[in-house]
Amino acid sequence: MLGWFGLDDETKPGEADRTLARLARDLSAAGLRVAGAIQINIDQGADCACDMEVLVIGEEDRPIRISQSLGGGSAGCRLDPGALEMAAARVGARLAGAELLIVPKFGRQEAVGRGFRAVIAQAVADGLPVLLHVPPEQRDAFAGFCDGMGERVDPAELAGWCLARTTGES
Repeated sequence: MLGWFGLDDETKPGEADRTLARLARDLSAAGLRVAGAIQINIDQGADCACDMEVLVIGEEDRPIRISQSLGGGSAGCRLDPGALEMAAARVGARLAGAELLIVPKFGRQEAVGRGFRAVIAQAVADGLPVLLHVPPEQRDAFAGFCDGMGERVDPAELAGWCLARTTGES
C-alpha cells in the first residue's frame, strides 16, 4: 500500500507540501492516527531561496531545519542531509500505532538510499499505508524502489485513498 501523487509543471512551488499538510491535518482531525512529516518552505524574499523545515507529525512544536545557508553566490544544493536523516529517525520512532504514514516526497536523498527511504520501506513491510509526493525527476528512481508496488493517486482523491486503506471508507 504505497500511494503516490505527482503534480504538473505548472503547479506553484510548494503545492505538494501544502496539499500533504492539509491532508494530514484533516485526517488527524477525523481521528486517524497519522505518522510522518510535512515540509514547510519559508519564503525569504525575491532574492533568496526559501528555508526548508520538516514538521514531524505529533511533534509540530519541534521543527527541523533541513536547509543550510551556503552563503552568497553559492549554487549547490542547500539540503542538510544530516537534518533530513534526523527527521526520518524521529518519524520512524513514531510508527508504532499509526494507521497511515505521510512522507513529504521521494526526492534525491531517497533515490540514493537515504532520507525517508528506510522508513517508507519499513512501513510498507509492516503493512502500513504510505502516501507521498514523487516529483517528475525522481519517478524512474521511485519506480525502481517500489518495484511495481506503487499506486498513483489523483491529487483530488488523496483523502479517499487514505480512508479506503485505513478505515475501508472512501
